[in-house]
Amino acid sequence: MITAASDGRRMVVAAADQAALALGIRPGMTLAHARAMVPGLAVVDADREGDATALARMAAWCLRYSPLTAADPPNGIWLDITGCAPLHGGEAALLADLLERLARGGAQARAAVADTPGAAHAVARFGRDALAVVDPGTHAEAIAKLPVGALRLPDETVTALRRLGFERVGQLAEAARGPLVRRFGKQVALRLDQAAGRVFEAIHPVIPDEMVAHRLSFVEPLLTAEAFGQVIDELLTAVCAGLEASGQGARRLDLLFERVDGSVQSIRIGTAAPSRHAPHLARLLRERLETVDPGLGVEAMQLRVPQAEALAFRQASAGLLDGDAPAAGIAALVDRIENRLGPGSVWRAAAVESDVPERAVAAIPAIGRAPATSWPPGLPRPVRLLDPPRPVDVLALLPDHPPVAFTWRRRRHRIRRADGPERITGEWWRRAGEEAAVRDYFAVEDEDGRRFWLFRRGDGIDPATGDLRWFLHGLL
Repeated sequence: MITAASDGRRMVVAAADQAALALGIRPGMTLAHARAMVPGLAVVDADREGDATALARMAAWCLRYSPLTAADPPNGIWLDITGCAPLHGGEAALLADLLERLARGGAQARAAVADTPGAAHAVARFGRDALAVVDPGTHAEAIAKLPVGALRLPDETVTALRRLGFERVGQLAEAARGPLVRRFGKQVALRLDQAAGRVFEAIHPVIPDEMVAHRLSFVEPLLTAEAFGQVIDELLTAVCAGLEASGQGARRLDLLFERVDGSVQSIRIGTAAPSRHAPHLARLLRERLETVDPGLGVEAMQLRVPQAEALAFRQASAGLLDGDAPAAGIAALVDRIENRLGPGSVWRAAAVESDVPERAVAAIPAIGRAPATSWPPGLPRPVRLLDPPRPVDVLALLPDHPPVAFTWRRRRHRIRRADGPERITGEWWRRAGEEAAVRDYFAVEDEDGRRFWLFRRGDGIDPATGDLRWFLHGLL
């Protein structure tokens, strides 16, 4: 199937799905040519306005990855992920998650990260891989072998350059600028400089209509953290009022610093629970100000709430207070730790319905409702599980006698007391062949009073249950 649109004189292919591309159909091809190549080709009229609206919605959805996202018509999205990649496990992990989520929604996409928007655009569309991370400082080499069409030049300019023998970006970058400017104007030189990073290219971030946000501009540029702190207070007053009016609390806030050079700096904070308590949110934002480079000055600041949740009032000990007014409690502490050390640095252990110890626990958010599942009170588990279990050398009698001694990290431990065995069998519904697996666990104490949790793999009778090796699984 293809999408067709008029270029003013004829109908051309605007887009093609994978099946059409495999048959040789390409965007820009005339519709008559495409139908001659593939009789019975399914054709849908292009809806440019609808496509633009959908692209803007997708750019707004990408705010989950970065506070600076923008649509790049007709089929691209800009994301400035400066400082955001560590929150998602790195640049490659961020792109992989983005492409996976888009694929689940039925959208086929390619993505690239580079030092400049122009280089990322070129590698994403003309590179070899659907997911590419260009190492810092190597963007010039990464685009040198790409075709000149990767520079976002008009089709007629690309055709004229190829007639002159310029097939690759590297060839064009090495050519004298004067003749190029005289023949093609400043656009070719501008695109080369933008891709190389010699000319800054600003991204104008998208703001969804439903997002609570507030912006303040200044007569004179601001440079100091003290001035930024005062503006933060003003912005939060307006934003928290908007949240209260909508009955919501912020779970994520983005503070944007619009510099006089046209670039935008940003900081992002998150909360463990919905909050509109301005002093608490201001404290979180101020703690991140040290990461902001004001450059020659900041001429405007904008505070956004890309993620909010319902937050109602609740009865406190004295009077009717906002739902999160006691922000000095555990939620505030969790917010401060996570915004300093990163998401996932604070969590709770929750029970999972599984007899296998390493599967019986899961990390859940520090704030929120815990699952109803609990561990059996008669089968205590170690405070610390080793992942994976450590192999140890054990002296013990078979089949059911406890260990007499074991060696771990080149140190021999003589057992003074032991309790067990506790037999745990495999979970056949998880993996084929696991139903025969057997572990016999022993809680032991050595002569120095240290306690360990050991298990033997196998029952000592049937070889299919395990190889009789011993492992240290936890510290009691």
